[in-house]
Amino acid sequence: MPLNPVLFPSLHRGDLTTLQVNLGYRCNQSCSHCHVNAGPSRTEMMRDDLVALIPRVVKQRAIRCLDLTGGAPELHPGFRTLVREVRACGVSVLDRCNLTILSEPGQETLASFLAEQRVGVIASLPCYSAANVDKQRGDGVFERSLAGLRQLNGLGYGCGDPELTLDLVYNPQGPSLPPPQADLEAAYKRELGQVGVRFDRLLTLANMPIQRFARQLELQGDLVSYQALLEQAHNPANLAAVMCRHLVSVDWQGHLYDCDFNQQLQLTPPGGLRELADLLDPATGIDGEPIHTAPHCFGCTAGAGSSCGGALQS
Repeated sequence: MPLNPVLFPSLHRGDLTTLQVNLGYRCNQSCSHCHVNAGPSRTEMMRDDLVALIPRVVKQRAIRCLDLTGGAPELHPGFRTLVREVRACGVSVLDRCNLTILSEPGQETLASFLAEQRVGVIASLPCYSAANVDKQRGDGVFERSLAGLRQLNGLGYGCGDPELTLDLVYNPQGPSLPPPQADLEAAYKRELGQVGVRFDRLLTLANMPIQRFARQLELQGDLVSYQALLEQAHNPANLAAVMCRHLVSVDWQGHLYDCDFNQQLQLTPPGGLRELADLLDPATGIDGEPIHTAPHCFGCTAGAGSSCGGALQS
């Protein structure tokens, strides 16, 4: 059934502050809400020559933050070398970590490596109850996630150190918008504090009606109504703060997109940006370039807003 063709407002880029890189779709989990369809059977990984371009681009563009995602980005063989090189430039690095990767065979030193390199950790934990987390992410994931959080806490994460930030990510279980971020953060801190877990911030993200989640909604007959919900909850005040205005997303093949969601839909930027190497050319303009928008973009502006950094409105 076709979606209602409501047009999303036009957007243009500001200054580029964040390079978000998807190092590959291989993951040790297969989550129902995953918009990249990651899992253990995926084999896509960024080539070494493309990984080697990333520190050069970061320096050329004076980028302030490298945001590493996947899949499980830590499974890329070049993950640690890339982190070291970028951190040596004084640039902050964020690792979008699923927590269970910390207890995978061969990853026993991962948590200490992240702490040593002062890498910020953004960890997905869709609920503070075992039943809800395991339903969305698989049996036993909640306890393994708590073990990972305690390991990070033991290394200084989540204790107020601005260089050892530990933020958690919440996604709704179904076709609904996230509740108010501040209220839910207080509930998370209360519940997780009772089991000895600390973290800095909770980031609430709306589920995008694309890929695996869209197919799930379609099977349940909820895809059209969820898209309508996003459109009806559109808040124009969020347009100034959406992540695509200051971020470029890079897929595992080195192609550029306006955001991670456009990447999964293969919606290329309408301007001149196409490949990672394009960012090495100082003549390649970014500021003021148009952004490729589509109906799923309402997921970023609905209600309090949603971005890789959580809600856009308090």
